[in-house]
Amino acid sequence: MEMMRKTLLLGFALVLTLSSQAQWKPAGDKIKTKWAEQVNPKNVLPEYPRPLMERSQWTNLNGEWEYAVRPVGATEPTTFDGNILVPFAIESSLSGVQKEVGEKNELWYKRVFTVPTAWKGKEVMLNFGAVDWKADVFVNDILIGSHKGGYTPFSFNITPYLNGKNLQKLVVRVWDSTDKGFQPRGKQTSNPEGIWYTSVTGIWQTVWIEPVASAHITAVKAIPDIDHNVMNVTTATSCDCSSGIVSVQLLDKGKVVASAKGVQNQELRLVVSDPVLWSPSNPYLYDMKVSLTKGGKILDEVKSYTAFRKISAQRDSKGIMRMFLNNKPVFQYGPLDQGWWPDGLYTAPTDDALAFDIQKTKDFGFNMIRKHVKVEPARWYYHCDRLGIMVWQDMPSGDMGNSWQPHVYGGGTDKQRSAESIANYKQEWKEIMDFGMSNPCIVTWVPFNEAWGQFDTENVSAWTKAYDPSRLVNPASGGNYRMCGDMLDLHNYPNPSMYLFDPQRINVLGEYGGLGLPVEGHLWWNKRNWGYVQFKNGSEVTAEYVKLAGELRDLVSKGFSAGVYTQTTDVEGEVNGLMTYDRKVIKIDEAAVKAANQSVIDALTE
Repeated sequence: MEMMRKTLLLGFALVLTLSSQAQWKPAGDKIKTKWAEQVNPKNVLPEYPRPLMERSQWTNLNGEWEYAVRPVGATEPTTFDGNILVPFAIESSLSGVQKEVGEKNELWYKRVFTVPTAWKGKEVMLNFGAVDWKADVFVNDILIGSHKGGYTPFSFNITPYLNGKNLQKLVVRVWDSTDKGFQPRGKQTSNPEGIWYTSVTGIWQTVWIEPVASAHITAVKAIPDIDHNVMNVTTATSCDCSSGIVSVQLLDKGKVVASAKGVQNQELRLVVSDPVLWSPSNPYLYDMKVSLTKGGKILDEVKSYTAFRKISAQRDSKGIMRMFLNNKPVFQYGPLDQGWWPDGLYTAPTDDALAFDIQKTKDFGFNMIRKHVKVEPARWYYHCDRLGIMVWQDMPSGDMGNSWQPHVYGGGTDKQRSAESIANYKQEWKEIMDFGMSNPCIVTWVPFNEAWGQFDTENVSAWTKAYDPSRLVNPASGGNYRMCGDMLDLHNYPNPSMYLFDPQRINVLGEYGGLGLPVEGHLWWNKRNWGYVQFKNGSEVTAEYVKLAGELRDLVSKGFSAGVYTQTTDVEGEVNGLMTYDRKVIKIDEAAVKAANQSVIDALTE
C-alpha cells in the first residue's frame, strides 16, 4: 500500500513537472530570430521598462497569464482557453498561442499576483507599457479603469481595491477592431499582404507594479535650451501638493552640476556652464534625480536622464532651408524602421534584440531612423538616446480612405473623419507626444503618412508645433502636401527624385529604395515575397544601393536635407530590408553601404 502511495505521488509529481514544462513554447512554424531561444517564460523582458522615470522598487508581472477569446459583450469566463506569455500579442509565435481575435470578439487575460510585504503603508501603482487597443482593467473583480490607445503607457492606483489577502486577482479585457474601426493601427490588417501585416491584439509591452507614496511624481518633462545653457524641467505629481517641493538635480558622471526647487507643474530652470552637447557622434547624456518632499521628508524619488541638444530649421549659406543640429547644418539619413519581429510581431523577444536594430543602423553609417507608423516601448528610445540616433516619430495611421495625389502641391483630399475619430486621434497623438517629449533622440514629429487618414492638415500641424515647439514637424510624409509645418516630404521608388520644391521649407526625401532580395530559409512566406525592384544576390543589391545613394548625394546641393531608405529589415512579405526578417542575414556589403551613407551625409557640409 505504501509502495502504491509513493508510486502515485511520484506519478503526480511527474505530471506536474511535465505540465509545467509544457506550459509555454513558441507557436507555429514561421522563422524566428536568435533571441527567441533566449526567452524565459519565468523572466520575460526583466529590464525596468521606463528609463526616463525609474523607481528602485518594482515587480514585473510579465510571464504566463491565462487567456480566453469570447464574443463581445460576454461576461468574464469561468474557464479559460489556456496560457499566454505576456507581453507578446496573441497573434504572435512567442505568445505561445498564435490566434486571431477579430472585431467580434474580446480577449480576456487573468492572473494572480502578490504585493511584497515590504510595501506596507505604500500606494501600489499598476502600470501597462501598451495594450492594443481598448483595455478594461479589473482588480479583485472591480472594474478600476479603462484606456483607449494601442501605443502609449497608462497606470492605475490599485491600492483601494486590494483585498488584504496574499493573492490579488487581475483581469484585463481587450477589444481591438484592427482595420475595422477608426483607431490608429499602423500597418496592421486583418488580411496581411503586400505592405500590410499581421494584426496585433492585447498586451504587447511590459506590465508591472511599484510602490509609491500617496503624493508621488507622475511625469518629468525635460526640454533643453542650448542657446542659454539651460535645461527646463517640469514635474507633475499625483495631487495638488501646494506644500510639496519638487527638487531636480542634474548630474554629470555622478557630480551635481545644476539644481533647482519649485512646486509641481512649474518649469524649473537648470543652468549648466558649457554643457556637453548630444549628437550622433557624441550621444552625451546627463543623469537626473527628481524628488518630491514635504516638511523636509522625501515622499518620492525617481531617476531620469536628459541631454543638451537643439534641432531647428535655418537657412544655410546659400539660402536653402536646412535642418540644423546644435546650430550646425546636418543631413539626416536613415532607414524606414517598422519595428516588426517574426516571432514577437510588435514586441522584440529581448532587450538585446530591441537594441540590435539600432546598433546595426549605426554600423551601416546612418545617423537617423524614421520610426514608421508605430510607437516603440520606452526602452527603444532609451537605446537611441544612448547610442546616438536621431528619430523621426510617425503617428500610427488609421481611418484611411483619402484621395492621394503625391505629385501635386495642394492635391488630394483631407478625409472627413467623424467627431469621435478626430477626438480619438488627438487624444492618442497627444499621449504619444507626451510619452516621447523628453527623449533627446526624437527630433521630428510626423502626424500623417501618404494621406492615410490625413485630415485638417494645417490645424493638426499647427497644434503639433505649438504643443512641442522644440522639435520640427513633418506634416504629411509623402502625402497630400499642404503649405504648413517645417517640411515638404517627397516619396519616390526606387530612385531618389525631387519633383517638387518649397523654398520656404526643408525639403526631404521621406522614402525611397525598396531593393528586394528574397533569401531562402529566411522568408516569412514561401510565395508572395516582393520588393520595388528584385535582385538575385547581395552584390547586386549593394551595387544598386551605392548607385542610388550617389543619386541622392547629387540632390543634396539642389536642396534635399534628409533621406529615408526603405528599409531596415524585411517584414513579412516585404523582402526589401537591409537585413532579413529574422535578422540572421545582412544582405549588403556593410563597408560599401557605410561609405556610401557617409558620403551622402558629408555632402551637405563639404
